[in-house]
Amino acid sequence: MADSQPHAFLPPETPQTIRAKKRFSAADAPTETSEFDDAKDILKKNVDRIYELQRKLYADNHHSLLLVFQAMDAAGKDSTIRHVLSGVNPAGFQVFSFKQPSSEELEHDFLWRSAQRLPERGRIGVFNRSYYEETLVVRVHPEYLGGQHLPAVNSEHVDKSFWEHRFESIRNHEAHLARNGTVILKFWLNVSLDEQKARFIDRLRQPEKNWKFSESDLAERTHWDDYMHAYSEMLPETSRPWAPWFAIPADSKKRMRAMVSQIVADTLEAMPLKWPAISEEMSAEYADILNRLERD
Repeated sequence: MADSQPHAFLPPETPQTIRAKKRFSAADAPTETSEFDDAKDILKKNVDRIYELQRKLYADNHHSLLLVFQAMDAAGKDSTIRHVLSGVNPAGFQVFSFKQPSSEELEHDFLWRSAQRLPERGRIGVFNRSYYEETLVVRVHPEYLGGQHLPAVNSEHVDKSFWEHRFESIRNHEAHLARNGTVILKFWLNVSLDEQKARFIDRLRQPEKNWKFSESDLAERTHWDDYMHAYSEMLPETSRPWAPWFAIPADSKKRMRAMVSQIVADTLEAMPLKWPAISEEMSAEYADILNRLERD
């Protein structure tokens, strides 16, 4: 079925935007960039912009902004979210991390648990991992499908059409959200195998970072090529103008944060946000109230 473009706001394109349906190789995508030399200053400027624009988003109350982060372990998802959104008013902001699904979640379709965590109008929502895990980790480990109680699915023999149907479900889901005012930005933080190793070593050498390390992280490294194949198919199949994926080089955390902040700030600035207007009658009433307060 051909995609139909929803009547929705389209985020600005960037050099990092992954084109829909175009051939894409995750293994060949850059993990470093020469851009954003003044990354610290750019980040600070954009944090200030996001703070002001989030207030306008909240007051306008016609759109929400959903930021989706996917990456291999140690790519810097947590720190990027923390730095880029450090200035946002907590009243208009929410973060959810999606880990191994619970028994209750497994009794529903794979989009159910995230649908309950979508941001309300006027708010920024962040998914630290998301329903895309169902086309990544589950594709690399199809045995996980055995716990999902799906009809007519043999987890030992999952054909390509199964994943194509999941891509279709995601595209339809995101098109529906876009039509209803949710602006979706999706960030793939692309860390190299060598840089991931260096960060694992750093976590093990510093006791205060030991809690971040899990032996399962090492096991997943052995499936690196499988993950790159899964990303190579998933990203162009689910990147659309109203819900684009951005391939963000992640070997430099400072440059990565600056790049993400630039995309978020530019998108908010381009959105059709307005401060709520008041009627002439109400304006006159406010002027009268102000006059009385000032004379009091």
